[in-house]
Amino acid sequence: MSLFKKVFILFCISMAIMFFLSSKTNQITNEKIALIYKNKYIESSKVFLDYMINGDMQGLAKRARELQYERRKIEHLQDKKVVYEHKVAFGDVKIFQTSEGYLLYMQYLDDQVLYYDQSQHNEIQQKAQLNYLIIADILLLIAIFLIFMRMLSPLKKISNAIEEFGSGDYSLRLPERKKHDEISKVVKKFNAMATNLEHLMESRNQLLRDISHELRTPISKALLSLEMMEEGKYKVILKRSIQQIDKLTNDLLEVERLNSDNLVLNLQIYPINSILAEALSKILIDDDADLQIDVPEPFSCEVDLNYIAIAIKNLIDNALKYRTHGKVEILVKNTSIAIKNFGIPLERDLEYYMQTFTQEESSRNIAGYGLGLNIVKRILEHHQLTLQYYHDRGQNVFIIKFHDI
Repeated sequence: MSLFKKVFILFCISMAIMFFLSSKTNQITNEKIALIYKNKYIESSKVFLDYMINGDMQGLAKRARELQYERRKIEHLQDKKVVYEHKVAFGDVKIFQTSEGYLLYMQYLDDQVLYYDQSQHNEIQQKAQLNYLIIADILLLIAIFLIFMRMLSPLKKISNAIEEFGSGDYSLRLPERKKHDEISKVVKKFNAMATNLEHLMESRNQLLRDISHELRTPISKALLSLEMMEEGKYKVILKRSIQQIDKLTNDLLEVERLNSDNLVLNLQIYPINSILAEALSKILIDDDADLQIDVPEPFSCEVDLNYIAIAIKNLIDNALKYRTHGKVEILVKNTSIAIKNFGIPLERDLEYYMQTFTQEESSRNIAGYGLGLNIVKRILEHHQLTLQYYHDRGQNVFIIKFHDI
């Protein structure tokens, strides 16, 4: 889960808790106020009714003023909510709830009075202040969330930039900010790192190109001179060594071409048999009996014949080099090619071996320079294909899954 989603979820949870607490606080406050004034009105009504029964309305008015009761006009009471009602002989006592608070209504014979406890005004103000504080807290929480998300927004851009940079876009740079905060420092450091890596990659590729091209002439001369030598043990060793250097040179040139952004594939539809034939024509093996080819389900696919043949050829080469016994099996089935050999399983993830100049430590004495799988990776990436690997029943299995035509 991304950091943005986590922050958003925490914000939603905080808002939900805040709304619940504010609602619960408001409910408890209302219940508390209702209970207080309901009890106060009930006690006051007992005193006021004595005055009304005795017909002492002036004494009632004086006592009401002492208790800070304000007399109100009796009108539209039928629209108000009744929260308490008590019948007395020849009279009635009711408590009404209104938008401004609670009202005490008393009626005895023909006399009716309606009183409002003025102390409610302070309670209503305090309740309003509490509500304002809760609203302010909610608004502050929203503001903090928006500010935090705005602060995190550059991090998302940095994350996307790092991902694109890791995918091979070494020219990518982030726009630098005028601020002097930590994120601005990260952006500057990223741009500096990207510039250094771009220069390093350019120097590396240029070095590979220069070495590969410079080696072509002396290798050709060495092979020509070798043909003039007499046959012997040392000639065989020397010839094999020069051939390995020649293969390394070709691989370096191939890697350089595959890393180029200007590479254009010549995509055409070929039957898998033609692709296999092209791949096998590039392999130098002493004994065809080392291979077992099985094509129960032939298919056609759109590929660059030369490059896809190189990829398959490299996989077969590796299978031949690193087998412990038995034949290398090539199985064509379900629009895929599986290349199998008996051998020890890979010690690390496949991606590790697809890097440049990577081999098992235990296999250093076997011919190979760690470029084979890297070339396979580059070719398959240009074709938008993937290489899969698993070890089953003592066999290493590499699979290329092609797009169905």
